[in-house]
Amino acid sequence: MAIDLSRFVATFLEESSEGLDTMESGLLKLDEGNHDVEFINAIFRAAHSMKGGAGSFGFTAITELTHLLETLLDQMRSGKRSISRDAVDALLASVDVLRHLLHAAQANEPVDASRLAEICARLGSILDGAPAATSAPAVAAQPDPAPGGWRIRFQPHPGLFATGNDPLRILTELHALGGCTVCCDLSRLPEFGDLDATVSHLGWTVELEGGVARGTVEELFAWVEGDCELSIEALADVPTTAGSSVAESKGASQAGTAPSATLQRDAGAPTTATGKVVSLHEDRSAPQVAAATESSIRVAVSKVDALINLVGELVITQAMLRQLSETIDPAANEKLINGLSQLDRNTRDLQEAVMGVRMLPVEFVFSRFPRMVRDLAGKLGKEVRIRSLGEGTELDKGVIEKISDPLVHLIRNAVDHGLESPAERRAAGKDECGTITLSASHQGGHIVIEVGDDGRGLDVQRIVEKARSRGIAVADNASDAELFQLIFLPGLSTASAVTDVSGRGVGMDVVKRNIVALGGSIDVWSQRGRGTKITVRLPLTLAILDGMTVAVAEEVFIVPLGFVIESLQLRDSDIRSISGTGRLLRVRGEYLPLVSMASAFGVQQALNERASTIAVIVESEGRRIALEVDELVGQQQVVVKSLDTNYRRIHGISGATILGDGRVALIVDVGGITRGLAQAA
Repeated sequence: MAIDLSRFVATFLEESSEGLDTMESGLLKLDEGNHDVEFINAIFRAAHSMKGGAGSFGFTAITELTHLLETLLDQMRSGKRSISRDAVDALLASVDVLRHLLHAAQANEPVDASRLAEICARLGSILDGAPAATSAPAVAAQPDPAPGGWRIRFQPHPGLFATGNDPLRILTELHALGGCTVCCDLSRLPEFGDLDATVSHLGWTVELEGGVARGTVEELFAWVEGDCELSIEALADVPTTAGSSVAESKGASQAGTAPSATLQRDAGAPTTATGKVVSLHEDRSAPQVAAATESSIRVAVSKVDALINLVGELVITQAMLRQLSETIDPAANEKLINGLSQLDRNTRDLQEAVMGVRMLPVEFVFSRFPRMVRDLAGKLGKEVRIRSLGEGTELDKGVIEKISDPLVHLIRNAVDHGLESPAERRAAGKDECGTITLSASHQGGHIVIEVGDDGRGLDVQRIVEKARSRGIAVADNASDAELFQLIFLPGLSTASAVTDVSGRGVGMDVVKRNIVALGGSIDVWSQRGRGTKITVRLPLTLAILDGMTVAVAEEVFIVPLGFVIESLQLRDSDIRSISGTGRLLRVRGEYLPLVSMASAFGVQQALNERASTIAVIVESEGRRIALEVDELVGQQQVVVKSLDTNYRRIHGISGATILGDGRVALIVDVGGITRGLAQAA
C-alpha cells in the first residue's frame, strides 16, 4: 500500500524552520570564534535532515542548496577547510534563502530563481577555491574510534515508514564505513496473513569493523532518534555475537543490498522527512530513547486555545457553584460543601496546568536578535556583542507574538543610537566592541524584560530642546525619569541624521503604545557615557488577569489591577470644575482628571441614588486619572473574553468576563481612556 507523504509536508516545513534556527545559532557561534565541533555537527545535521526531507517531497531547490551546504560544512568539520568569515557569511545568507524556499513551498508560490542561483554560485565559488590550510585543527578532533569496532542494535518502531524514513538507507551508509556483519531479527515478524507493508517489523544487529569514530556512527542514526530502539557498544566491551540470528552476511546486509565493494557512501542521501535535529549521547539505552519520544508532542495552537477556552468556562461554572454554596446551610450540606471545595482546588490546578501549555520560553523571541545585531553592526561599521540572560523565562504565546516587534525596534535603536563607533569608544577608554544585554525574569505576576547597552547614554538636554522646539511643554524641575519618557512622544527624535535604520521619530511611540496595549509598562534609565537600559514589564498571560471589581449603579466593571495605584474617599472640597476641561480631583496637591464611570459608559442611575463617593486612581502611559465609582466590590482573577470576536470594539472597554452569578462584567481599557483624555486636551 502506497504511503501518502503529502500529509507530512506541514511537519517537514515546521521542523525545517526549527533546523534553520539551529543552523543560524550555530553559525553565529562560529562567527564569534567558538569553533567547537558540536556546533558544526549540529549545523551539518540540520542541513542533512532538511535535504533528506526535501528530496522525499520533491523540493528540488532546497535539495540543491542543502547539498552545497553539506559539502562545505563537511570540509569544515573534518578540518580540511578553515572557518573563515566569508564562508560563515555565505552560510548565513544560505539560511536566509532557505527560509525563502520554505515559505515558497508552504504558500505554494514560485521560487526566486535569481536569488537561488546567486547563493549557489557564491557557495560554489568558495568550494572551487583551494581549501585553506589550517595550522591547527579548525575544530576539535572526533572521539577516538573504538578498538575493534562497534556493535549496533537497531530496532525501528512500527511507524518508522510513516515518517518517510527507510532503514536500508542507514544500513547502506554503515556498509560504506567498513566491513559489516549484519544479523536480521525476525522475532517481531507476524504471520503472513497479518503482514502490513506500511509497518516496520524487522530489526538488525550490526557489527561494524574498523577504526570508525562513535560520533560518525551516531550521526547516521540521528534522523531516526525517537523512532527506534538503538544501542551502540564497543565490540571490545561485549561478547562476540552468536551466530544464532536468523540471517547473516559478511559485507552485505540481509535486506539484499550489494556487497560493500560496490557501495559508496553518499553523505547527502535522503534520510528523513520529519526527524528532529538531535545529538545522541553516550550510553543511551533503548528505554531512554522511548521516553524521550513521549516527552513532547506537536499540537495545533487552535487546539490549545480551544482547551483554554473550555477551562475558562469551567472556571466560570465553578465560581457560580461557589457563590450558590454560600446560600446553603453548611451543617446540613457538609459533604456537598467539601466536594465543592475540592472542585475549587482541582479547577485552579487544572487552570494553571492548561495555561502552562501555552507558555513558551522567551528564547523564542531572543533567538532572532543575534543575527539581526550582527548584520546591523556590519552595516553601521560597529562592533557589537549581544548577551542574553534568562532565556528560559516563560511567557504566554500571545504576549510573545506581540512583544517581538517592539523589542526589535529597541535593539535597533540601541545599535544605531546607543552604541558609539569603535573610534569613539576607543577615545572614551571603552572596549571597541559594544555590548547589548537582553534579560528576562519573573517578578510577581509579571515578566520583566530589559534591553541595555553600554553606549553613550541619552542626552537629556538635547531631548528637552527637541521637545520644546516642537511645542511640548517641559517643566524646569522635571526629573530625569520624566524627561526620558519624552522619547516616546510621536515624532520626537534626537538623531542627527535620518538613516534607513532609524531616526525619523517614528517607532518609539508605537513601541510604548503596543506594550501598554498588552497591559504592560515601559521605563527608561540612562547615564551619559555609561549607557541606557529600557525596562518592559508585561503580564504573564492575556487570557487571565487580576482585577479590581467595582460597582456603578447596578453594573459591575473590572479594572485591571496592574493599572491601579490607590483608591480613596471622595470629598466635595477636593473636586474642581473647570470650563472646557471637566472635573479635576485634588490628590495630595496634584490635580487629576476625574472621570465618572456612569457618564462614560452610559449607566443609568436612579434619581434618589446618592452620588459616587469613591475614586480609583489609575495610571497608564505616565498619566494618572481618577475613576469615579459607587462601590469597591473586591479583587479577583477573571477569564478574559474578547469583545471584538463576540460583539464589536467599544471605546474604553478592552474585553469582558462572566462573574460567578452569571452576569457579564466589562473590563475597563485604562490606556484607551487616558489617551482619549490626552487627545481631548
